[in-house]
Amino acid sequence: MIGKLQCIVLDCPDPAALARFYAALLGGEVDRPDRRWSLGATWSTLHTGDGRVLCFQGVEQYRPPQWPDPAHPQQMHLDIDVADVDAAERAVLALGATRLSDAGGWRVYADPAGHPFCLVGG
Repeated sequence: MIGKLQCIVLDCPDPAALARFYAALLGGEVDRPDRRWSLGATWSTLHTGDGRVLCFQGVEQYRPPQWPDPAHPQQMHLDIDVADVDAAERAVLALGATRLSDAGGWRVYADPAGHPFCLVGG
């Protein structure tokens, strides 16, 4: 092993708002003090209950990924296990997500900044 994954960083126009979106989706603590990062207008974090950390980095003139469009590739996406896909869909739409498509039984959404994520039934 060469190293250990520290976090996943998502570019976005509003780091604090996207951190709150994912906190409502996954649980966890937004902007918990952590010696590894300086929090502020261009950087926000989410420490999830299972120890994973998502970071949100503000980018001027942010351009969201497109689903599916090879001219504007998604570059990455998150798969999120849920017990009830229909209930989870209602919840993420209420939080500001946008439904994009179905992909082989997985439902694909965009978060408020346009990053794709999938809800996967358990």
